[in-house]
Amino acid sequence: MKKLLLVINTLGRAGAEMALLGLLNNLDKAEYDVSLYVIMAQGEMIKQLPDHVKVLNERFNHQSVLSKRGRWSMMKTSIAAFFRNGACASKLRYLLKTCLTMIKAGNFQMDKLLWRVLSDGAQRFDETFDLAIAYIEGGSAYYVADHVKARKKAAFIHIPYENAGYTREMDQGCWDKFDRIFAIADKVKEHFATFYPEYAKKIEVLHNIIDRDAICSRAMEKGGFDDDYTGLRILTVGRLTYQKGYDIAIEAMKLLQDFGCEAKWYVLGEGEQRKKLEKKIADLELQDSFYLVGAVENPYPYYRQTDLYVHATRFEGKSIAIQEAQALGCAIIASDCNGNKEQIINHEDGVICKLTPRSISENIKLLLENKEKRKALGRAARDKVISEDSELHLLTELLT
Repeated sequence: MKKLLLVINTLGRAGAEMALLGLLNNLDKAEYDVSLYVIMAQGEMIKQLPDHVKVLNERFNHQSVLSKRGRWSMMKTSIAAFFRNGACASKLRYLLKTCLTMIKAGNFQMDKLLWRVLSDGAQRFDETFDLAIAYIEGGSAYYVADHVKARKKAAFIHIPYENAGYTREMDQGCWDKFDRIFAIADKVKEHFATFYPEYAKKIEVLHNIIDRDAICSRAMEKGGFDDDYTGLRILTVGRLTYQKGYDIAIEAMKLLQDFGCEAKWYVLGEGEQRKKLEKKIADLELQDSFYLVGAVENPYPYYRQTDLYVHATRFEGKSIAIQEAQALGCAIIASDCNGNKEQIINHEDGVICKLTPRSISENIKLLLENKEKRKALGRAARDKVISEDSELHLLTELLT
């Protein structure tokens, strides 16, 4: 039996974590001895891991990484990592140098700053694995590259790399140590190869794997919208971050009201921008039409019950939320960033629009007023031929 180790930064409710579950569920437990290590040792999705997956963390915090208590817990984890395994002077020099570089570039990002420290301060294991997989960029990639013993190493890239704030100085040559680098979409591969042309021959595309049967089954469970509203509903699923473009969505909702379009917009997700977005909603007097619902354990009944799914993001690798909406036959509007355009054929199985309040609102209005068009787009999305599940061999062939 081959020994596999997968490493991820957190197990919070987000796209990469959902894709990890899909991968774990597709690994043959009779053929692979699968272990998982979570750099931050935190996240509510720990409860959804398959039974055959062995979690190597000595302790694990089930709190959401986006809750107030969860963020406080992550701060304590980061402080502990600074002192664990020694080399505190080296860690401090790295923090100061990287912090100054970020400030000069006008792109300070706390998580990027701390990933190297968290990696160096994580648990170490004497065991040698047949294959170690860093399932996301950042801390898990640094950890697998520098601190894991394995006969083969692979890494996954989920985002357009140059947009995410990483630099060669942060990475410190970690990609040299991987036998294969998997991008989850063609454009993600293209962006990474542009950033690191010397690794172009190492990169392959391995799309996110989702369990469509499980999604459709969970969509029929109790849950979903619990208000008395009987009109048209718009849904978006994703963390409350700058990347997801909710500030633009809120302005689009204001234009919809100005157009006389009666609808309500619901957002499932949590994040650091909640207070900022709540203020914008209040300033535009949209408290009764744009709702930040928060993170929910089962989002799929909402997909099933919505009239329109909107995914207006600033940038995207490949969206799990779009894949889920397609699996459940939603009519979809998405912004024209590369990742979204790779998932949707405009006016065939969804609508692609510009990332402006006017373009978003006008396209929403057109679809909300055309029920037959929504149904046709939803059917095409559900029937879309998707062959990603057959690509798992690209990963497992590293073991041969």
